[in-house]
Amino acid sequence: MLELGPLRIEALHDGAFSLDGGAMFGVVPRPLWEKQLPPDGRNRVRLALRCLLVRAPGRVVLVDTGMGDKWDAKSRDVYALDRTTTLLSDLAARGLRPEDVTDVVLTHLHFDHAGGVTRRDESGGIALTFPRATHHVQERNWRWAQAPTERDRGSYRSENFEALQDSALLHLVAGESELLPGLRVLPFEGHTPGLQCALLEGGGRSLIYPADLLPTAAHVRAAWGMSYDLQPLQVMREKRALLDRAATDASIVVFEHDPRVQACTVRRDGAEIVLDREVTL
Repeated sequence: MLELGPLRIEALHDGAFSLDGGAMFGVVPRPLWEKQLPPDGRNRVRLALRCLLVRAPGRVVLVDTGMGDKWDAKSRDVYALDRTTTLLSDLAARGLRPEDVTDVVLTHLHFDHAGGVTRRDESGGIALTFPRATHHVQERNWRWAQAPTERDRGSYRSENFEALQDSALLHLVAGESELLPGLRVLPFEGHTPGLQCALLEGGGRSLIYPADLLPTAAHVRAAWGMSYDLQPLQVMREKRALLDRAATDASIVVFEHDPRVQACTVRRDGAEIVLDREVTL
C-alpha cells in the first residue's frame, strides 16, 4: 500500500488479457517490441488489467474497472481472458463489497477500462456493479462513446455504460477537475477524445495513472505508440508533456497494462525521459 498524505493507494487486478503485439506497438518493428513483451503463437502479448483502489476520508474510489465478465466463449478465446483474479475478488480480499465503493473514475470507456462498470444479474440482464458509486467520466468521451467512428467502434461496447444513462450516478466531467481532495483528472485527446488521467497528490508526493496514454513501461519511449491511438502525433506531444511533469515532480507513474512493471518514477536523460526507480503498489 502506498500512502500519499490521507490517501491510501493499492493496485487491484481484473485478471489479464492479450492483444495483437503489432497493434500494441504501432510502427515499432517486432524485433524491438518483442524484447519487451514476447508474443504468443498468435502474435498476442499478455497485458495486465491494473486498476487502482484509493481510500480517502469517507471515500472508497476505484480508478477503472477492467474488462468484467460479460464475454462469450469466442471473445474469451480471442482476448485470451484470464479471470484467475478479478476486480471483485481483489476487493473482497480487502474486506470491501461493491456497495462500499463510493466513486468510480473511468479514464475512458473502452471495453478494457469500463467493462466492469456493469455485470449480468440473476435474470441475465445488465446491472451496475457498483450501485452506490458516482461514476466520473469526461463528457467529451461520454459523447464520443455514443457514436464512435468505424475505426474505434469495436472498442466501445454500450452494454458497459448505457445503464448509467440518465442515472444520478453519472457525473460528466468538463476538462481538468478536482473530484475530491488530492484527486484530480487531466484530459487528453490523442488516444481517444476525452481520455482522463488521474493525478493523486498528498504528503508532498504525487502519483499519475495515465491509462492508455502510457499503457506499458515500454511506451515511455516517445515514438512507441499504439495503432489504437486515433491521433498518434498528439499522443506523442501529450506523453512528452506528462512525462516531463512526472520527472519534475518525481511522480510515480502507474502502468495499467504492463504485466511486469506496476509503476515507476522517471528521470531526464539528456533530451529523453527514461525509467528510473520501479515502485510496487
